[in-house]
Amino acid sequence: MIPKKALVAVAAAGAIVVLLAGCSTLSTSEKTPEAVRATGTSSPTPSPTPEAVKPPELAGEWKQNNSASADGWMTATITANTITANFVTNGGDTTSLFWAGSFTPPSDDSSPYVWTSSRDEAATESALLASTDATKDFSYEDSEISFPVTIAGSTATVRMSRE
Repeated sequence: MIPKKALVAVAAAGAIVVLLAGCSTLSTSEKTPEAVRATGTSSPTPSPTPEAVKPPELAGEWKQNNSASADGWMTATITANTITANFVTNGGDTTSLFWAGSFTPPSDDSSPYVWTSSRDEAATESALLASTDATKDFSYEDSEISFPVTIAGSTATVRMSRE
């Protein structure tokens, strides 16, 4: 039979070994600079905080960049949730409403951002050149807005850049 004192001594020795082994596995953040240099490890680098998603800013003045005429083009004014597009002719002397409508602004940075605008009937009902479509699709990609314009059965894509 093993004496009680011997069992206590063996248990104490085992506990000391466990404690010493545990100390040698300190986390990198608990190591002294000397220990870091000796082992070649360093503190973990914190991961960068992801940037918040920033939707495109559409509000402002826009002008057609693909007009076939130096004398005529289209412009658009976008607010937080409305878009108004006009034909501009006679070198800028004449403006005619083409579209007035509302839309839901983007909530993410998806590209292309495509939205459907609902026509403001009160604003367009007496405008001779205004679209009579109930809705119109617009697209934003690479800092450019584009949308189709149909006149007398011919459809062209208007492209606009911020003024």
